[in-house]
Amino acid sequence: MNAVIPLHLADAGCADAPVLRERGQREVFCGLTGIIWLHRKIQDAFFLVVGSRTCAHLIQSAAGVMIFAEPRFATAIIDERDLAGLADANEELDRVVSRLLERRPDIRLLFLVGSCPSEVIKLDLSRAAQRLSQRFLPSVRVLNYSGSGIETTFTQGEDACLAALVPELPELPESPTQAPQLLVVGTLADVVEDQFRRLFSAMGLQVNFFPPRNSQALPAVGPGTRLLLAQPFLGDTARALEGRGAQRVAAPFPLGVEGSTAWFEAAAQVMGVPPERVAQALAAPQERARQALARHAQALGGRSIFFFPDSQLEVPIARFLARELGMRLLEVGTPYLHRQHLAQELAWLPEGTPLSEGQDVERQIERCRAARPDIVVCGLGLANPLESEGLTTKWSIELVFTPIQGFEQAADLAELFARPLLRRQLLAA
Repeated sequence: MNAVIPLHLADAGCADAPVLRERGQREVFCGLTGIIWLHRKIQDAFFLVVGSRTCAHLIQSAAGVMIFAEPRFATAIIDERDLAGLADANEELDRVVSRLLERRPDIRLLFLVGSCPSEVIKLDLSRAAQRLSQRFLPSVRVLNYSGSGIETTFTQGEDACLAALVPELPELPESPTQAPQLLVVGTLADVVEDQFRRLFSAMGLQVNFFPPRNSQALPAVGPGTRLLLAQPFLGDTARALEGRGAQRVAAPFPLGVEGSTAWFEAAAQVMGVPPERVAQALAAPQERARQALARHAQALGGRSIFFFPDSQLEVPIARFLARELGMRLLEVGTPYLHRQHLAQELAWLPEGTPLSEGQDVERQIERCRAARPDIVVCGLGLANPLESEGLTTKWSIELVFTPIQGFEQAADLAELFARPLLRRQLLAA
């Protein structure tokens, strides 16, 4: 059985375009950053990073949350005694976890999150998770994944987390009479998830979301599952779900009017919903989104943009900006280019768009300086230096922290790019 339900492409675009592959110095956050949106989504889960004080500072700064607010993440600090082998790191970890669960009885799912320091000392968090699960089940399930920054980018933290959760999903019973079940995969803001659920309901579809808001409500998966990716950086998760028998629905990603429409239509086609019912359900939000985008198209039309590789959202966002707002794409860089998952997005990019995969930051900075784009999408570490050279920047991490999927958020996504240009104009006036 084919694990992918195909989407027939009418456009060529950049589907077969050459890609410049960069392998050099990198400037990205690590996968620990994903904890910021994951802990808000799975509301009975706790994320315990086994790492250094640097890891703790990163997460707390990114979240903007004080420790005394008791967020559902923390760091078990690896200190000099652990690094020198003078203390048993497993005993220390067991002690920290026991104290944590005594203090926080609301926790039902605990993730042990690996980091660069825990990998350096070869701490086996997989075995630790198994040991602690046996101790604390059935009240608390303990899993592990790596958020290390070694050869990863920050959105891969979510991919690793969800892939670790896939083996825990219940088995969907096989039945020749049972209709397929739709599973939307990828963390979405609650407001976006609610909007999507209402639109699917208007089409007559029941849908599950993964990850769920509560770890006790894990969706079942099996050969009857049709998985619809909501985020483009979930390669390992999709592979794990396909290994459980699920079939991926080929679709673009729900960014902007065009992407959201095609995303819903692909799911509806697979689930046997008549096109007329789909059009009726989507008509009102489509019109609202088009009207809201019109004012941003005036500000962004004809402007040039350069994407540094950072979040793996670059390709679908570039498609949205080019096709719906008329921006010119000088270069679209992405950390990893998954051609199968991005097939429709690549086909919709303007022909001749320069594409790059991976990072060699010095060379990319040189190309950016030579191109002199109107706006640069990059990480925090590059933004201030580029601003000092007179370039306008947009932090790529904002594109992950902000709800941008769907019709109602299309104008919000456009405004994220219009606002820096307006700021630059005001400063120059």
